[in-house]
Amino acid sequence: MPATASGGARPEEAAVTPSASASVASCMGTRPEELTARLAATGPAPGAGCGGSGAGVGAGGAEAEHERVRALREIKNQIIGNRTKKLLYLRLGAVPAVVAALAEAGASPAALVQAAAAVGSFACGVDDGARAVLAAGAVGHLTRLLTHPDEKVVDASARALRMIYQSRLAPKFDVNNGKNMDFVLSLLNSENENVTELAATIISHSCENSSEQLSLCSAGVPQKLVSLFGGSMNLRDACLDSVTAVIRNNREAASRFASTDRGKGFHSVLGLIHDRSPRTRLLACLCLIALGDASPCHFQDKQIKTKLITVLLELVEEPGDVGDEAPLALTTLIKDSLELQKQALTTNAVEKLSNHLLANSLETRRAVTILLALSELCSKLEESRSQLMSVEVSTLILEALKHDWADIRIAACSCLKNISRSPKVLSGGRLSCDTVIGPLIQLLYDSSTSVQVAALGAICNIAVNLTPRKSLLLHSGVVSQLVHLSKSMDPTLRLKSVWALRNLMFLLCPKDKDFIIKELTLSTLSSLICDSEHFVQEQTLALVHNLVDGYVDSANYVIGEDGMVTDAISRQLNNASSLGVCIQGMFVLANIAAGNESNKEAVMNILLPHRADNIKPSFVVNFLQSKDKQLRVATLWCLLNLIYPKCEASSGRIVRLQNAGVILQVKSMINDPCLDCKLRVRMVLEHCVDNADDCFM
Repeated sequence: MPATASGGARPEEAAVTPSASASVASCMGTRPEELTARLAATGPAPGAGCGGSGAGVGAGGAEAEHERVRALREIKNQIIGNRTKKLLYLRLGAVPAVVAALAEAGASPAALVQAAAAVGSFACGVDDGARAVLAAGAVGHLTRLLTHPDEKVVDASARALRMIYQSRLAPKFDVNNGKNMDFVLSLLNSENENVTELAATIISHSCENSSEQLSLCSAGVPQKLVSLFGGSMNLRDACLDSVTAVIRNNREAASRFASTDRGKGFHSVLGLIHDRSPRTRLLACLCLIALGDASPCHFQDKQIKTKLITVLLELVEEPGDVGDEAPLALTTLIKDSLELQKQALTTNAVEKLSNHLLANSLETRRAVTILLALSELCSKLEESRSQLMSVEVSTLILEALKHDWADIRIAACSCLKNISRSPKVLSGGRLSCDTVIGPLIQLLYDSSTSVQVAALGAICNIAVNLTPRKSLLLHSGVVSQLVHLSKSMDPTLRLKSVWALRNLMFLLCPKDKDFIIKELTLSTLSSLICDSEHFVQEQTLALVHNLVDGYVDSANYVIGEDGMVTDAISRQLNNASSLGVCIQGMFVLANIAAGNESNKEAVMNILLPHRADNIKPSFVVNFLQSKDKQLRVATLWCLLNLIYPKCEASSGRIVRLQNAGVILQVKSMINDPCLDCKLRVRMVLEHCVDNADDCFM
């Protein structure tokens, strides 16, 4: 789950206290059905002028205009912060009538202000509302009103547009288009803070690819945004979020920002991690994290990284969205970094997050984000895992596995996945394999695919580290459900379930291997080898690799049944669709070739099939020429097992390999840059000499 925060996202403005005129209006009926009808009945103001100048209405239309303002104000007051009322007005078709007030050239400033506020509220937090507002053409009318002579109309229009552009449904601004860039720059240069905040919101919403980021950099937008940090808190937060959008995942944009004006922008953002506003501190942290990810060379100061960890841990204590998002930001900061996870450990991050988790309910978004942060903290360090293993936290994680909220179950599985990297944890204590296997297997039947995937991730790790006691897992009913999920229409479920079966098969005794393969069947295995997804193919071949490893009967089983599995392997290796598939396929063949004569011949017929035309060269030569050393090593291992030990059959296979040009290719690899390859090459050539005449050398 990525860490995100929106500088412009904030609650709608509270409804204005009803005035005397509003009280009068209540006598005329304020039920949504009545207000919608009243608004529609007012229609265009009679004698309305042109040009959107806000000219007054004629005397005959004054009463109608006054009635329209009252209806708009009442609708606005009812829907602000009230999702139920918004949905009711949407069903009544009120949005087009509200937007119509914006479209009227001679509408009074009061009507425009109320209509703009209502439009913004409809778009805020409700996708159907945003969809209706966009369909009614509100964006064009509100954009036009940004040049209205009345400042209150401009403010209301800018606020409404900002709410619209906070929706994922809002149109994107292509800033590579010159006119669009000029428009955004004109907004940024406005004297009106609501308008400049709108510009920052548009940039955050629309900046999606590297070319747009670089165009904004070339136009000096990041520097302009930094210059606006001195404005209101809302403007500063919107600008911080916008800077993050411009530099995110773009090395050049991040580098330009960090180095321009001797790093003025970087130091300005750095200073804001000490700001009084918790949201500003969070957004500054997110901006620095984005900078560090995009351009690590500009973010090497260990003290700054430690300070970020400290600030984010403090922000977890803040109420509302800031406290919810802070653990996600921490997760992003330390992800895959052993150095930063060690620094987090020195700041007692595990203890602080655990205490917060224990002190609060699991019924919150913050519990989800804290569990995800704890998961990342335990991904690399044994000491972090040990700290998390208090009885209280362990009990809470087990409770979370059974929670009604899917996000909590997913986060708990993520925690278990990383905790179970430690064999010590699984060998005893509250989170031992005895206590976690049952709940995890139940989650494999969950109605949520995401929960099933998360549970499979934990089971994959447990299966690897549970080697001495795998029978406990095998006879828990997990195998049949894994086989069932391997046939799912969802590719991720297929991948994770096959991965779990592969890990279960690792170093398993022959009896237990037979148990799994009988559940799986060779037919299913063959289908998975030829799956539409390369990753599923690769993991299935790795599963077969573990199956035939050191167990002759398994190899005989695989090459039997009319060659169903070996035919599937042959197809995949001849297609060479993916490097990982080729590597795992060759390791499977190498293991089979280590068996008896029938095994070796079966492999030989895959490498060099007897064909009448004999035109197509063997894929083996291509694999030996591969730039990937692992593929070369796997192929050499296979060849070595085919020609060992010395016997008449081995000599015959050498002749076939020589005639196919394989031995010639091996001879050319005598000085292979990979030492492991060089060793296998010498061994293959030595066995060739032992098995035949010196002509091979």
